[in-house]
Amino acid sequence: MKDILNDIIAHKKVEVEQAKKAHPLSSLVRSVEEGTFEVRSLKEALVSSPTGIISEFKRRSPSKGWIRQTADAVTIAKGYQDNGASALSVLTDEKFFGGTRQDLHAAAQAISIPILRKDFIIDEYQLYEAKLSGAHAVLLIASALSPTRCKRLTEVARDLELEVLLELHDEREIAYITPLNTLIGINNRNLGSFHTDVRKSFDMTRRLPSDAVWVSESGISSPATVKELRDAGYKGFLIGERFMKEDDPGASLGRFMKSIPS
Repeated sequence: MKDILNDIIAHKKVEVEQAKKAHPLSSLVRSVEEGTFEVRSLKEALVSSPTGIISEFKRRSPSKGWIRQTADAVTIAKGYQDNGASALSVLTDEKFFGGTRQDLHAAAQAISIPILRKDFIIDEYQLYEAKLSGAHAVLLIASALSPTRCKRLTEVARDLELEVLLELHDEREIAYITPLNTLIGINNRNLGSFHTDVRKSFDMTRRLPSDAVWVSESGISSPATVKELRDAGYKGFLIGERFMKEDDPGASLGRFMKSIPS
């Protein structure tokens, strides 16, 4: 597969500029300033959970195509929460992943666990969108940003009371970590080739700050792998496709959690 990350970012830049023309940043800032928002901590949810599963709502992916094209965000979000998810991740990229911010907003109204906006965030505009849509945390992907840009977005997110899950893929991206980054995700999937190898999470442990909360992302299909990752120091496990491809994603999560070795 060709390197698709560049295509995604190129499209995202156009998408954000179009959104700004329709709804200027100033109008979003004003709405945030005038609004009241519930703060839910993803970090605290993971630290206090015996399993730390971040269940994901995802309709499709560039590598697999449609997984669940007509999935309803509220139904699946409730199912995840009812079956013990620590948090919910919602894909809001429409072109490549089939998601929308409306999915995020609807889920936020329906459940009480923290919600992560998972998207390719390149502009502070998207942080204000996330806040107004009901997100409590956002994903920042190191490979999609410069270190300076990533730091700036992290600061803006902090000011908006949005937690940041900083996503790394290899040791070269360790330099992106600042004292503000207390939630660090290791993506086992290469966003260029979409090749997945969960050993990436194990290999990165020696370079991660011990005072941060670590999250392993992608390619986790076995309850035994969760146990091994927990033993290695991880507190969070982002799992989407494993559940979304089942008839009842929430029930699938429940069975998965019961099978995690103690």
